[in-house]
Amino acid sequence: MSLKQRLTAQDFDQELLILFDAYVHGGIDRRGFLEGAAKFATAGTTAAMLLTALSPNFAAAQVVPKDDKRIITETVEVKSPDGSGSIKGLLARPASAGSAKLPAILVIHENRGLNPHIEDIARRLAVDGYMAFAPDALTHLGGYPGQDPNPEDKARELFPKLDQKKIIEDFMASAAWLTSRPDATGKLGATGFCYGGGIVHTLATRLPNLNAGVPFYGNHPAAADATKVKAPLLIQFAGVDDRINNAWPAYEAALKAANVSYTAHVYAGTQHGFNNDTTPRFDAAAAKLAWERTMAFFDKYVKS
Repeated sequence: MSLKQRLTAQDFDQELLILFDAYVHGGIDRRGFLEGAAKFATAGTTAAMLLTALSPNFAAAQVVPKDDKRIITETVEVKSPDGSGSIKGLLARPASAGSAKLPAILVIHENRGLNPHIEDIARRLAVDGYMAFAPDALTHLGGYPGQDPNPEDKARELFPKLDQKKIIEDFMASAAWLTSRPDATGKLGATGFCYGGGIVHTLATRLPNLNAGVPFYGNHPAAADATKVKAPLLIQFAGVDDRINNAWPAYEAALKAANVSYTAHVYAGTQHGFNNDTTPRFDAAAAKLAWERTMAFFDKYVKS
């Protein structure tokens, strides 16, 4: 296997991908991954090279540059008295909107904080006519460690130190701030990925004013909480993702019993993280379809 070409999940053994998923989500540390990956190393490919190949390449996957003239972005700090006190994040708006009121989307990151990929997602939403806000749960631990030599590794080290009850309140405060802005229509959608997908599910049980939620491969709330969901949900699953998918039947039954409006899509053959175009787990066809469905869902429930 050449590591110079654009790699996909098909270039890696499934056991290695599962090992990497465990590393990404804190099940094993870097040393544990390297030890486990050693069996997949070859004369020209070391375990460390495999880790590098599987890790994000933000520059190569950027869709909407920071200086794109179609959008206006700024870093803002939102007060969160019931959470961490405040939380910072990236706010992105379409430049052409002027003073017009805009529908809003809250964007929740994976378990590494507000990295360049999630910032790019917020900018993509702004290009599509939304006001998007992507808060950084790592704010009070210094924010996403973009200056660290291995920022994703450092971010994963920081994440377990967060008080998740406070962080949920920070996201709640972000939603309230976003919808109360004078340039907002008051309609709110939320999307998130992995950890962020789980947060979207949680917000759906906590926010009565949420108009639409689109969680990507996120952990589900307790089945008993399904009765609290009032917003329509578009739930995106990877096909090869037992860690998430095994809990779905029980939660789906609870959503049905509670008469929640939801649509679930499973993208066959894809890996957890298939929408993240910075890593080999990205699946271009599935990501394109999932994003088209996401935007159509937000257009129906948030923009219209």
